[in-house]
Amino acid sequence: MADPASYHHPGSTTPRGPEDLYASPPPWDIGAPQPAFRALADAGAIRGRVLDVGCGTGEHVLMCAALGLDATGVDLASTALHAAKQKARDRGLTARFLSWDALKLADLGESFDTVLDCGLFHIFTDDDRTAFVNALRSVVRPGGRYFMLCFSDQQPGDWGPRRVTRDEIIASFADGWRVEEVEPSTIDVTIEPGGIRAWLVSLTRIEEAREGMRC
Repeated sequence: MADPASYHHPGSTTPRGPEDLYASPPPWDIGAPQPAFRALADAGAIRGRVLDVGCGTGEHVLMCAALGLDATGVDLASTALHAAKQKARDRGLTARFLSWDALKLADLGESFDTVLDCGLFHIFTDDDRTAFVNALRSVVRPGGRYFMLCFSDQQPGDWGPRRVTRDEIIASFADGWRVEEVEPSTIDVTIEPGGIRAWLVSLTRIEEAREGMRC
């Protein structure tokens, strides 16, 4: 997948792999859905079959399951997936958690109406970012939605993952997507009382015109 070193935060050691991210509670694991995604759910924007890429300990998957949605989460950190499955059992919720590389979503052989991404897009290198967008395109139905929270270039300092600009987001999703919104938002974390600055991105998968079609 991507380089987990992108996840370092003040006072941490550089993680060597997905498991290292959960050797101790990571700052983004707040034990609840991110408020921005909770607001989307409350507004009815999250619907149908839902996939959470980089689901971690599963709070967004379980939020969707509690709404009666068919919800799946994928991650490479087995420690996080184990915690997610335990949460589902404790809460009496039905959800699916898979050990899966988000760059290989096409291999799932499935399609989804909504994809959620909290903090995954911003860890990718340029090449992996392109591969990830292609992977998303393979699993989101035409008309389906992709909602993303990612680290913003408006966040001061140089710790944490790569900052992402609005223009980078728009350019990354220029083909096969309609960019609905790229709005300033926050990601709640345990190490910053006011959260960190983020972009909340809403995109719709569009059906690309068949080659050679004429009006």
